[in-house]
Amino acid sequence: MEVNGTLVPRPSVFPSRLGHQVSVKRERCFCFCVLRVLPVGDTLSTSSHHRWRKVEVQCQDSSQSVQQSLIPQRDDVGSSQLSFDRLQPREEDFTSEQKRGFGRFVVREAVLDEEYWTAAWLRAESCWENHSYMRHVESYKRKFAEQEFNALKQRCAGQFKNSLKCFCIVAVKKEEENVRRTVLNSIVGTLDVSIRQFLQGEAFPGIREKGYGKSSALMASNGSDHPHRYAYVSNVCVAKYARRQGIATNMLYLAMDVALSAGMTQIFVHVNADNTPAKYLYEKVGFEMVEEAVDNSSKEPDLMCLKL
Repeated sequence: MEVNGTLVPRPSVFPSRLGHQVSVKRERCFCFCVLRVLPVGDTLSTSSHHRWRKVEVQCQDSSQSVQQSLIPQRDDVGSSQLSFDRLQPREEDFTSEQKRGFGRFVVREAVLDEEYWTAAWLRAESCWENHSYMRHVESYKRKFAEQEFNALKQRCAGQFKNSLKCFCIVAVKKEEENVRRTVLNSIVGTLDVSIRQFLQGEAFPGIREKGYGKSSALMASNGSDHPHRYAYVSNVCVAKYARRQGIATNMLYLAMDVALSAGMTQIFVHVNADNTPAKYLYEKVGFEMVEEAVDNSSKEPDLMCLKL
């Protein structure tokens, strides 16, 4: 039996990370459904403000299926009007030469607001991945993604501290014959690569010159056209289900290409001292530990550098 119903927002119904969660009550052959949907493929919206629409629900014996997948429209993400059902543009629509194709994926610079939003959500998922047991963790992820989206847009517009320019790199699923995906279901990895300049007194990114004068002088005389500038990688993350397929490695390779095209001769990255998989990844592509910046007495992340 088919029933047309109206979605009603209820705080007691929350989506799972695997998809839509539906609370269903059957009474006298009627099926009443309360549905809260996800704006980023199989993840959670960062907003508590949704526009609810009618959906068609089909009940067959003991099974219920939602026939239409809905995405809430957000009104609080700056001036952007995000379209969560927007289809991923075809690769031929992108004219940039800075992209890498490998396996089932393509790595390139993000160009759409929806891609920035998906990148922000992936970062929220990664940040809270090991804290799923915490109470209200979904609320924390929503807040994190919302803030990261706005900050990412500012960084890429050149409005962030000592960053001269920032590029958001995304890994996107390749097109398949007769298959069109939404932007939200296409992106599986992301990182930022920024062009920065050393602040006065800095010997390394975030480290003042005291005790590092020799290294600072070496940097200033490395033959670069921009001796006081460097490239910096941050926010490297890959969707959990898409890991171990070379995505992070190829995103780093593209970050190197971007840095080289900007005239940089060195690229830095911070990594937590106990993050062995990340250290292995960076070492595999050529990063080396900056021994002069290691401080075993502190809990600060280790600094690694790659000479281009």
